[in-house]
Amino acid sequence: ISMPTTLDWYMKHIFPFQRTLLKAVRPIANRVAPFELPTDSYFANIRDLFEKLGGVDEIMEDPHTTSVRLVTNPEKMVLRETQRAFVYFSLHGLTVDMVIVNRVLPPEIRDAWFNEWHSSQNNVSREIEEYFAPVPVRRVPLFAHEVLGKQRLQDLAKVLYAEGEDPSAVTQTEKPYVFGKRDGKYEVRLHLPFATKGDIGLFKKGEELVVEVGTLRRHIGMPRSMATLIPARARLENQILTVEMKEAQ
Repeated sequence: ISMPTTLDWYMKHIFPFQRTLLKAVRPIANRVAPFELPTDSYFANIRDLFEKLGGVDEIMEDPHTTSVRLVTNPEKMVLRETQRAFVYFSLHGLTVDMVIVNRVLPPEIRDAWFNEWHSSQNNVSREIEEYFAPVPVRRVPLFAHEVLGKQRLQDLAKVLYAEGEDPSAVTQTEKPYVFGKRDGKYEVRLHLPFATKGDIGLFKKGEELVVEVGTLRRHIGMPRSMATLIPARARLENQILTVEMKEAQ
């Protein structure tokens, strides 16, 4: 996923210098070095790969063409990994159009031994709704058997999708938030329809930015480059909340 962006940076900043330098020193270096330096064909192959990947990032970042569906379990550790995956895809411009919560204990399981499991799963499920809103969240119960074979896959499909619904249809095209940098300052931008300035609250919790809108709360996992930053100021314009981040004092 990150290869087109990484290769683009390499081609702009490293490739020209590296190719020119090696072309100049190769005749001498090959006489004394225990191995041969890369030839022009090596760099030609890199350029060819770069040209073939041209436009791939645009395809991946178009939510009408490419989207991601994350599968998680209603468990805290699994949820944290899913958050990190969500941040990763967001950083690379991909839109998550659905979150599927798997292995949810069905209400038919009433044994007292599972009471704490039910309570824990309910709490984590509420967190999932808060973390990923407005991305649609769907749930799959813990089946009494492994989902193997055509019939059991059909049973799973009936739980996930309504009759006549196209599973390949994109359910969410709006990116819930994006990270950016403007004038040397890191920003987080969120789409908050119907919100007013008086409704919004911001604070940092660990490596998460917590945004409150009235009684609703959204937890945003921060990428490593922004994990230590705290909110400096925020502005709401045209339903877009822009939060400028700064180093903690």
